[in-house]
Amino acid sequence: MMRRIAVLDAPTNLGLRPPTASSVPGCGKAPGALRDHGLLARLRARDAGCLTSPRYDPGDWRPGDGVCHAPEISAYSVALADRIGAIIDRGEFPLVLGGDCSVLLGSALAMHRLGEAVGGRIGLVFVDGHSDFRHPGNASYVGAAAGEDLALVTGRGQPDLAAIEGRRPYFRDVDVVVLGIRAQDEYRLDLQAAGITTRPVPALRAEGAARTAQWAHEQLVDCAGYWVHIDVDVLDPAVMPAVDAPDPGGIAFAELEILLAGLVDTPHCLGVELTVFDPDYDPDGAYAAEIVNTVVAGLAPVAAPGAVPPRLLPAGPVAPAPRAGTSHPAERVAAGVPAPAVATDPIGPPAAPEGVERDPAPEAPGGGEPRSAVGPGLLRRVAVPDADAAPIGEASAVGDGTD
Repeated sequence: MMRRIAVLDAPTNLGLRPPTASSVPGCGKAPGALRDHGLLARLRARDAGCLTSPRYDPGDWRPGDGVCHAPEISAYSVALADRIGAIIDRGEFPLVLGGDCSVLLGSALAMHRLGEAVGGRIGLVFVDGHSDFRHPGNASYVGAAAGEDLALVTGRGQPDLAAIEGRRPYFRDVDVVVLGIRAQDEYRLDLQAAGITTRPVPALRAEGAARTAQWAHEQLVDCAGYWVHIDVDVLDPAVMPAVDAPDPGGIAFAELEILLAGLVDTPHCLGVELTVFDPDYDPDGAYAAEIVNTVVAGLAPVAAPGAVPPRLLPAGPVAPAPRAGTSHPAERVAAGVPAPAVATDPIGPPAAPEGVERDPAPEAPGGGEPRSAVGPGLLRRVAVPDADAAPIGEASAVGDGTD
């Protein structure tokens, strides 16, 4: 039995600071760039449309004013939760294309509603190069929701974002597994103190991506199901520099593919979101093509014949050039050493476009831009760095880039 994937665009930039005083982040263009590389046809996915974001306008926001765009993010999160819930109600597997990491608030709200409906808790597997755990309790001020999303969805922060519809937290600390943060993440000790389970890159690489996926599933065995958040900055900037806050020491595409396949290869996985890819830093579309190759291969267990529909369990016991980041405290970082030489393997032609259906999207203000398409036959990286090898990039110092 095939498990139908439904692709929903969430092209929001609202959680990011502007790259410069007169510019707008490019993450809102990501869904169009990925679609233009044949993502839906190759997944044989249903087109669930696009939830257009409110206008990006920081106005006269200043540090100390709380999270920028908070009212707009809150409203967008409610609408996104509605759309995700409708996909799950159809028995489908949602793939949400961000946009920045603030899309997690909408996904989290949908999961909390779902958990309430089935009488169980829903967990979160948070695959990200940064912990995104900045909040008023550990920082002098907040501002960019995309650098604070994990804190917000676990109930830390201003109520209009952390307690939408009076729900707080959307995910309990014990129901969150964080994978892929850098070993020296600024908030790693805060995660530990909160009881949030983590596996940074060195441990992930030592254990292997497949075993890490199984381990993450085991941590959430008491949950009725779980959601998967993937920020592509979990990848090393030597292979994926097209993000708002590139940080050396990440994983390779092959590792992400294996990790994703392991996480979704269970009926307990309820859906996946992909965030922070910025096509403005991908002028020839090469990184978009690599992301699509990885996502298609990683979601093969869901789309393949014999896959099963999502199953909710009863509730368990309560238990380019270097840039300064626009969501995370960071200063300019080195691009890292060149990516290791790798073998290549042809992907082959994409699936026939007849597998795509369109579902009209409701009207909303805003928009995104497409990218140029690339034909079949692209080559992709398949080698995984040795477990004992050093991270792809070099370690870098971090400062406060939120102002």
